Amino acid sequence: MNVSAVILGGGEGKRLQPLTRDRCKPAVPLAGKYRLVDIPVSNCINSGIRRISVLTQFNSVSLHQHVQDSYVFDQFHSGHVRILAAQQTPGSEVWFQGTADAVRQSMRYVMDRQPDYVLILSGDQLYRMDFRIVLEEHIRNKAEVTICTKPVPRDEAGSLGIMQADAQGRIVRFVEKPGDTPELDELREPGAGPDRFLASMGIYVFNTKVLLELLDNDEKDFGKNIIPQAIQNRSVYRYAFGGYWRDIGTIRSFWEANMDLVEPLPEFNVYDVNAPLYTHMRFLPPSKINCCDLNRALLSEGCIISGHRILNSIIGVRAKVGEGSVIEHTVMMGADYYNPKDGEPGHPPIGVGRDCFIKNAIIDKNACIGDGCYITPEGKANTVTDLYTIQDGVIVIPKNAIIPPGTRI
Repeated sequence: MNVSAVILGGGEGKRLQPLTRDRCKPAVPLAGKYRLVDIPVSNCINSGIRRISVLTQFNSVSLHQHVQDSYVFDQFHSGHVRILAAQQTPGSEVWFQGTADAVRQSMRYVMDRQPDYVLILSGDQLYRMDFRIVLEEHIRNKAEVTICTKPVPRDEAGSLGIMQADAQGRIVRFVEKPGDTPELDELREPGAGPDRFLASMGIYVFNTKVLLELLDNDEKDFGKNIIPQAIQNRSVYRYAFGGYWRDIGTIRSFWEANMDLVEPLPEFNVYDVNAPLYTHMRFLPPSKINCCDLNRALLSEGCIISGHRILNSIIGVRAKVGEGSVIEHTVMMGADYYNPKDGEPGHPPIGVGRDCFIKNAIIDKNACIGDGCYITPEGKANTVTDLYTIQDGVIVIPKNAIIPPGTRI
């Protein structure tokens, strides 16, 4: 099938601060060795889709570098993963004003191979999907637009796009983020229980001609404008997805998604040989464990671990953990490099020092945690400082932060 994919990755990611202080959402590290953008790109490659554009706007340098280093197709296979950054053109002198506006401004590049279908994806979700099955159902339904959907409980439904479909799967109603309102009650999925709702996954298949027609206006957003408009006068169907899917839009949801991966039998399986996750090849040495009790932990390449206990945690590439340290329910993103001056005066070592206790935390890349630090959000209110952020029961140490020895947070 002649398909081009567009990954939306240009938002500020305010709810993921401070992880998005120096990078855009798709560039946020995931599961120790990947980036969020690797999820939709890998799903595309595993589905035979090799013309992929990533739309960016804020803090895009890190994402540019990752895509450039990771996704280089050989000369005998046509295809690309390319960055389309917001730019001034003769037709537009403003940045992207929303998801639909971003696609509108980028369509002249998406159309260079004249695709029959355009697949639009989000850059901040964790899931595995074979898009060939979605496209086959789209064609079988003679749909003009297909929206991938997922059943969700009421406590999640208010912040998502919720829809209703008829017996044939055609969508007849759509409300973007209805909140906890009487309108939400009207959107319950028939026959699926009192607390089940049909949520949009933010994954769309468009016939190219239809997409161009729907974008021939000034509407700015797919969920708020384009999709409700299409339902009124277009053939819009759902694709019911039954697998694992998590929207990663907040610090809490990001932390929980990573914690899900350390379970003995996680719903999202990073070890699926039939649908691997692709990322940057680093050629790092094996991880060294000098002494540590490891339980339900994902340990990435190039680490040096001398701790006392690591429990329910993810340890990223090149991470170092000092003797006697305890790390529990934590995402440690590791480091971008080995610093040969680690430990010299004025150069605190990257990683976690000796005799530290860290729980319910996210330690961003290149952070330096001094000896004897105690870091946990337990019993503390939401707080934002230069050295740490506490949000919804998770404490975040930002990228390149230096936490002095003996600090108690």
